[in-house]
Amino acid sequence: MNNEYKLTKFVQAAGCAAKMGPGDLKQTLCNLNNKDEQVLVGFDTSDDAGVFQIDENLALVQTVDFITPVVDDPYVYGQIAAANSLSDIFAMGAEVKTALNIVGFDKTNIAKDALALILKGGNDKIRECGGVLLGGHTIETPEMYYGLSVTGVINPKEIIRNNSAKAGDVLILTKPLGMGILTTAIKRDLIDLNLTKHCAQIMASLNYIASKIMRKYKVSSCTDITGFGLLGHAFECINENISFCISSNEVPFVKEAYDLAKNGVLPGGSKRNIKFMEDKVLYKDGLDDTIKAILCDAQTSGGLLIAMNKDDAKEFVKELEDFSFGYAKIIAEVIPRGKKEIIIS
Repeated sequence: MNNEYKLTKFVQAAGCAAKMGPGDLKQTLCNLNNKDEQVLVGFDTSDDAGVFQIDENLALVQTVDFITPVVDDPYVYGQIAAANSLSDIFAMGAEVKTALNIVGFDKTNIAKDALALILKGGNDKIRECGGVLLGGHTIETPEMYYGLSVTGVINPKEIIRNNSAKAGDVLILTKPLGMGILTTAIKRDLIDLNLTKHCAQIMASLNYIASKIMRKYKVSSCTDITGFGLLGHAFECINENISFCISSNEVPFVKEAYDLAKNGVLPGGSKRNIKFMEDKVLYKDGLDDTIKAILCDAQTSGGLLIAMNKDDAKEFVKELEDFSFGYAKIIAEVIPRGKKEIIIS
């Protein structure tokens, strides 16, 4: 990895840890109206992308996302930012078609040749999943950020929503947690190059293959785990009939994140998530506070959280093993509505 550009040293928060908190965001959006008969999925259900119907067999799936640097290598940062943006399309079960770059360039601290590497990293990820870059827009900003506006397509009958899980389903998580903690540690020079590379590989890996494989099965719901953490995004997936019972022992995370979090290495976004979720979760007695922090950790380019029946889930995890760094696991059961929306055992 090329760390000479020190990208992470010139931003206050790394990646999706810079995201506005879920409570503040909900209040901000409450007066906006997107009602239209062709809008199949709007922002009222906090789904991963919007869906606009063209005809009975075709709908556009649209999303936008951008992040500050999470690693110091420009090319790898571009890959991760693009993977993070593209993921919303995959969570809906759609195919990526086109993308536009969104760039805020910090010319005071970052050399212009770094920007070329960032954009190349992003373009390589767009092409990896069959998409095409059409252009973009760049402005000068006090802090660097990069991401994509992405358009995908789907048959309207095949849309996978985030809030349609059913009692009896299980939940699969396809990537490990801990990226908010670990990218904060990268920014503070607290971890070695090998661990940095491992984290970068996980974040730069597309959810494309996981999305393609899951469509072979009968999936009830899907979302991706990013800035609101596992529990925050899981909360967005719950409808009035169900609760999620998550086994804390089954949730995969990069093991080095535990000691870092225990020693106070936690981004501001994760702290906001912990506070937002505190009255929405029933934790088992004696659950380690560090594990609670990891469950709420703000992820960048995290995995998919998929609901399907248990037998299919076992086969899916086996099929995905070679594409998930061995981290994909069944982590929870969907149960009839309990005392809280989320129960941690």
